[in-house]
Amino acid sequence: MFPEQVSAGFGRRLAALSIDWFASLGVAVLLFQQFAYGSPESMIATVIIFYFEIVLFTFLIAASFGQKLLKLQVVSINGGRLALWRIVVRTFLIILVIPALVLDSQGRGLHDRIVGSQVVRVN
Repeated sequence: MFPEQVSAGFGRRLAALSIDWFASLGVAVLLFQQFAYGSPESMIATVIIFYFEIVLFTFLIAASFGQKLLKLQVVSINGGRLALWRIVVRTFLIILVIPALVLDSQGRGLHDRIVGSQVVRVN
């Protein structure tokens, strides 16, 4: 039922994150046209959309929009689905940026280590 546990590389995870960010930016520009692009309000709207996009998609399909496009999944280190509270905490830590940049010897970010998750490649 769950994918073979092949850890995803940093480049692929970064590409997925970029896809998620630009998709969220596009949605924010479309939904909040009253905010000038690049304004603090526009950036806050983008971050909120980014947060909820990742939480919702990861909860429903075990991958954000960008991760799904690049054939990645977020799973528990035990191989099962990640609990909602873990997804919420993990996504918050991604928004803080630094935890996602601190990697262990297995290439997992601090945000994944804290909640017991890993990003794996799927076919």
